[in-house]
Amino acid sequence: MKIVIIGSSGSGKSTFARELGQIMNLPVHYLDLYYWQAGWVPTPTEEFTALNRRLVAEEAWVIDGLYGKTLDIRLQAADVVFFFDLSPWITTYRVIKRRIQYHGKTRVDMNEGCPESIDWPFIRMGWNFRRDKRPGILAKLEAHAEHTKIIVVKSPREAKRMLHEVKSSGRDYFEREESFRSSF
Repeated sequence: MKIVIIGSSGSGKSTFARELGQIMNLPVHYLDLYYWQAGWVPTPTEEFTALNRRLVAEEAWVIDGLYGKTLDIRLQAADVVFFFDLSPWITTYRVIKRRIQYHGKTRVDMNEGCPESIDWPFIRMGWNFRRDKRPGILAKLEAHAEHTKIIVVKSPREAKRMLHEVKSSGRDYFEREESFRSSF
């Protein structure tokens, strides 16, 4: 099974990816870990694109991260996509909470040398995610919906419920048509 998890910063996608990977016994790849090198230096575009192609060639995985320039690579390979479409109130609160929680530390889904940080442009980007990024994401998801199951996660409670259902029914969860939203 190949699963993509996308959404705004602070939407809970990394935590969801980690838990889903454990439940499904799948390797989890955090794109932030690959993209950001020590000191918050970005990986060159060609190298990051090649990495995405190598990751999707693996037999099974969970990949966490949006990274729009390489999103189509992952969407073309995915069996299932979880799109975390949460309120900016929730995501902004979580980004600020995460900054406080990991002050001076590096999260498990980040590279060493990339301690948790926050600035106003990052907060604004998250706050405006639905306005600025969501329409393009929905268009891409719609283009892939014929061969990929799309699940739109609207709340933290819904994410927890989904993980519980996957835990209790395993891969059968992904076969049940009623588990998936047909419209965005």
